[in-house]
Amino acid sequence: MTAKMKRREFITLVGGATAALPLAARAQQPTMPVVGFLHPASPDTYAQLLAAFREGLSELGYIEGQNVAIEYRWANGQYDRLPGLAADLVRREVRVIAATGGDPSALAAKAATATIPVVFDTISDPVKIGLVTTLNRPGGNLTGLSVLTAELVPKRLELLCEVVPDAAVIAFLVNPASPTVDPQKREMQIAARSLGREIVIVNASTEREFDSLRNPRPETCQWARR
Repeated sequence: MTAKMKRREFITLVGGATAALPLAARAQQPTMPVVGFLHPASPDTYAQLLAAFREGLSELGYIEGQNVAIEYRWANGQYDRLPGLAADLVRREVRVIAATGGDPSALAAKAATATIPVVFDTISDPVKIGLVTTLNRPGGNLTGLSVLTAELVPKRLELLCEVVPDAAVIAFLVNPASPTVDPQKREMQIAARSLGREIVIVNASTEREFDSLRNPRPETCQWARR
């Protein structure tokens, strides 16, 4: 696990998991191996990183449509769909699941299967949220990378205060639909109190809500007093 997730490392994990199944298990698979791809967003918002995912696979010799197939499952921002989408990939009998886009996909994949290898990227401590047993010995069928975003929130605020030392009130933009939003807000509020700043938490989970942020409605904001 590393705080700086590298595309090549993630793709290597996916490729390794694809090749690591026992011979008997591989014999039961279709001629062309199938990779399951699970993500909470939409293909439009993830287009560049999706291209990098395909490029990384090709660097390892896996060309989509030639010697590997990819089953895509997108939640389109509806996180409650992820468990069903993960279960669908399991029924499809994919060889490995790439649970991308953070904690929600990883947790959904873990709940869906205890046998199919799952490679995840997460923004939290994977041990704390129950994905793996330990960082050096994950155990089970999951492995992946962590960027520990919530733990970096205080440092981000500290750096912002150094850049803009006169800022007494700072906005913190979050997606209220994300299952990981609460620890991030909590870390931000703790850091703001320690730095003597006031935080206004601005909620936006759709493009329409982002467009309205120039004149945010009171119900979209939460104030964290000093």
